[in-house]
Amino acid sequence: MQGVSFRLATADDLPALLRLLVDDAVAQARGGYTAEVTPAVAAAFDEIERDPNNELWLGERDGEVIAMLQLTLIPGLSRGGMKRALVEAVRVRADLRGQRIGEALMAHVEERAKAAGCGLIQLTTDKKRLDAHRFYERIGYVASHVGMKKKL
Repeated sequence: MQGVSFRLATADDLPALLRLLVDDAVAQARGGYTAEVTPAVAAAFDEIERDPNNELWLGERDGEVIAMLQLTLIPGLSRGGMKRALVEAVRVRADLRGQRIGEALMAHVEERAKAAGCGLIQLTTDKKRLDAHRFYERIGYVASHVGMKKKL
């Protein structure tokens, strides 16, 4: 984990972020992933960057992007108006997994969520990602709900 720092992504980081997203068997099986910065991807990044409740975080070592995730801060009425954080698109470069980089990135954004007033952090993970399930459980996440999705 030595030498890894975390920062918000910039538009210049898009190619590296897309390479991390594409380098994933589950994502590839779903289709629709490309390492090319298309107009749609650039527009999505611009929207995320302009939204004060959305942040793309990356992990970097020696100037190279090696990890990423998206953090969304969600105000809500439930639980007495408690704000919650949602984590999506967690990736660590395949050859660097097992070095606690993901753990450090998650700890970093958990602190960020606390500082933003969140009382809960949540995520979904594909049922096929058994290694990810073990990882999240090891760092304190509990499979307390059933997630459902519907394509639109």
